[in-house]
Amino acid sequence: MEKIRIALAQVRSETGRVRENMEKIALFAGQAAAQKVDIICFPEMCIQGYSCTKAHLTAEPVPGESSQAVAGLARETGMVILAGMAEKSGSGKPFVTQLVAFPDGAVQKYRKTHLGKSERSYFTAGEDFPVFAVDRAGFGVQICWDLHFPEVTAIYSLKNAEIIFAPHASPVIAGDRRDIWLKYLPARAYDNAVYIAACNLVGDDGDGQVFCGGALVVDPKGNVVAESFRNREELLVVDLDPALINKIRQKESGSMRYSFYLENRRPELYEELVKKG
Repeated sequence: MEKIRIALAQVRSETGRVRENMEKIALFAGQAAAQKVDIICFPEMCIQGYSCTKAHLTAEPVPGESSQAVAGLARETGMVILAGMAEKSGSGKPFVTQLVAFPDGAVQKYRKTHLGKSERSYFTAGEDFPVFAVDRAGFGVQICWDLHFPEVTAIYSLKNAEIIFAPHASPVIAGDRRDIWLKYLPARAYDNAVYIAACNLVGDDGDGQVFCGGALVVDPKGNVVAESFRNREELLVVDLDPALINKIRQKESGSMRYSFYLENRRPELYEELVKKG
């Protein structure tokens, strides 16, 4: 990994108001580009606004109008842009998708693989854990509920992801986001020697939900690098120092303090992890 500058956007997205939400995304992307950001991550389903019951009404195919608009922003700004949307599926229940748009105009995607109890009647789960690459780092995406499953982060780390972007759509009723994140995001980072970079929707969505916001970056030893929990629209810009993760991943230190724990797994003992209960 090389030094890389990332940005995490806390934005207010109104349910069903795609044009207005895209304008907001363009505004924050412009602010990030002015600060020479390499990768910017927007929250879960920020393009249409997060709604279980209404997502199917504004879901779009990929490629489609919104994905092409995000691709255009990536080309204009020279950044990698991650933005969440409801993506049409063959079942009629959309995917919760995070677009990954590159400066050359290419668009890839991650589809949320682990759906919360309230989501399963309305969305289709994804099936893959793609690792995306830029010159300076490899990264993966875990969306909101995905982060509660340690196996997912481990798979990404074993596939050479060094950063996990974690876009959320967590409402106020779910509880204090900082307090909750600090219970498990440092563990995901520490156990798997990855950076975790999380962001959340913020404010009233115009349809009865209020989101609590929050942005947090945790380093590969589980330490908080940067945070913003001021319950407002905001851009958190962070330089990720590669020294620590390179020391762990490239075995630059003989100390067990910098062990890459996943290299010492014994998969032959873990059959119970994949048995259906």
